Formats: sequence, C-alpha cells, structure tokens
Amino acid sequence: MKKIAILGALTVAGLAAGTAGAATLDDVKARGKLNCGVTTGLVGFAAPDANGEWEGFDVGVCRAVAAAVLGDANAVEFVPTTGKTRFTALASGEIDMLARNTTWTFSRDVDLKFEFVGINYYDGQGFIVPKALGVSSAKELDGATVCIQTGTTTELNLADFFRANNISYEPVPVETNAEGQQQYLAGACDSYTTDASGLAATRAAFENPQDHVVLPEIISKEPLGPLVRHGDNDWGDVVRWTLNALIAAEEYGVTSANIEELSNGTDNPEVNRLLGTEGNLGEMLGLDGEWAARAIGAGGNYGELFEKNIGENTPIGLSRGLNAQWTDGGLLYSPPFR
Repeated sequence: MKKIAILGALTVAGLAAGTAGAATLDDVKARGKLNCGVTTGLVGFAAPDANGEWEGFDVGVCRAVAAAVLGDANAVEFVPTTGKTRFTALASGEIDMLARNTTWTFSRDVDLKFEFVGINYYDGQGFIVPKALGVSSAKELDGATVCIQTGTTTELNLADFFRANNISYEPVPVETNAEGQQQYLAGACDSYTTDASGLAATRAAFENPQDHVVLPEIISKEPLGPLVRHGDNDWGDVVRWTLNALIAAEEYGVTSANIEELSNGTDNPEVNRLLGTEGNLGEMLGLDGEWAARAIGAGGNYGELFEKNIGENTPIGLSRGLNAQWTDGGLLYSPPFR
C-alpha cells in the first residue's frame, strides 16, 4: 500500500509539473505576443534601427520562436535588459525567454534555476585598447583601468586572468555596453573587456574603428544561448527545437528562398520531418506541422541570420569560426529531427 501511495504521489507531482511546464506556451498563445528579453543595444545582435524596429542575430531567434508559435514573426515585444536586470526579468515572468549575449554557466543553470536551451554563438572574452596605447597583449595591461559590465561573467573572468598572470588592474564598472563604449572612448578606462563578438560590434560603431585594436587573447569560454525558466519543460522544448530547426535547416540546405518549394516534399526524410510533410513532430510540441517552416521562413536559417547581421560582409565582420557547421569544422550541430 505504501509503495502504491508513493507512486500515486509521484504521478500527481508529475502531472502538476507537466501543467506548470505548459503555462508559458499557453500564456504566449493566449496573449498573442512573445515577450523576449534582449540586450539594451548591441548592433548586429540586438538593437533598434532608425525606425525603432529591433533587428539583429539574437532578435532573429525571438522572431523565429514567435513565427513558430504564433504564425507571426512580428508578434514580439522586445524587452531591453542589462547584465543586472535580465535574470530578474526572466524569473519574474516579465519575459518568456531571454535571447541576448548570456553565457551558459553552472551557477546560472543550477543555482539561478534557468534552463539554457542550446548555444547559438560560441564566444570568448577579449580586450579592446586604443592603438595609441602601444599594447599588443592583454598581459601588458598591468595597472590598467578596465571598463567592465557589472553582473556578467566577464567580471569574474577578468579577475581570474589578472590574478593568474600576477598583474593588477582597476575596474571601471558600467551598466550597459553603450555606457562601456562611451566611457572607453572618453578615456575613462585604458581597455574595455567583453565577449569578442561584442567587441567587434562595439568597434564597428566607432567613428574611427581603425584607431582601436582587439588584443589577441581570448581568456574564457563563453557559450551564448537562449534561456527559459526551470520547470517550464514544454516551453523549453519549443524554444530549443526552434533554435535547432534554424541550425538543421542550414545543414540540409533549407533556406528562406527555397523553403516553399521544399515544403511540398523532398527525397530527404529528415527535411520532410523538419518541414512537417512527414511525421507529427509539431504535434509533440503542441504546435502544428508547419511550425519549423515558419521559424526558418521568418529570417532564414542559422547561416542566413549570421551572414545578414554579423557576418564578414557586415560592419561587424565576424567569421564563422567555431560557429561553422560541424560539417565545416565548426561546433554547430543539431540533434536529429526524428
């Protein structure tokens, strides 16, 4: 009897957890809008254009999720968050997901009770300095003042790097990337440190970018990706597999240009399952069969989003590097759609 009672309690707990997990998906559908947390402004990743329309690499993930769930890539409320406010906004339910330059770490996953659903950019922390400073290595920054965003992994990495190299620094705390850029250009700090991708985006916005150099050291691993609240399993699945759909689409040659044609059926069973012409993957997510096709069609596959917003032909000028597909020597890899 005791064993049956325990099993019964576990079943009830499981049902309760399942109900809680479905809450965000239900809320987004009922609201008709996705509340997506983004950075306060980092050109190429997430920033409003001249007309106030948000655009960028991370913005593309938000729009893909909105397209998958709501059928409308524009049904998104973008909520700007800082390093300090982003986690509170997610934990409180102000936003449904966080899609900004946020590093997946043990404590954020386990202690702060968030679930990272994947990695959409493999990054590492670097340093930018004025060329006139005459510094060619971060190890030459002994005694330097360094602008650093508070509430970020970069604070801890910076302390670790300087301690490991037995050199000293004076931190100059800033709240946002815009403030960091302003303080750095005003000479309030000798160097600005953040993710290397962020440095590239920041430098591209300078009036004279050629007067500044990004130092060669990458002092950390910064796997960046979208996150949701713990216990929100159904919603986590939706965001995770939307990101995977963008990654898989690039691998299989599904683009915004050919997706309509491929949605009529192909000789590749994986593509057919991805686009909903075979199987019932959408139903398993609580969505319809065309959810992934809409996500991909919203702004293109992963490669299209990368090239349009931060690629080598943009002012940001980032190469694919580690963010190339696994078939091209990178780390990008989607689990199978089956």
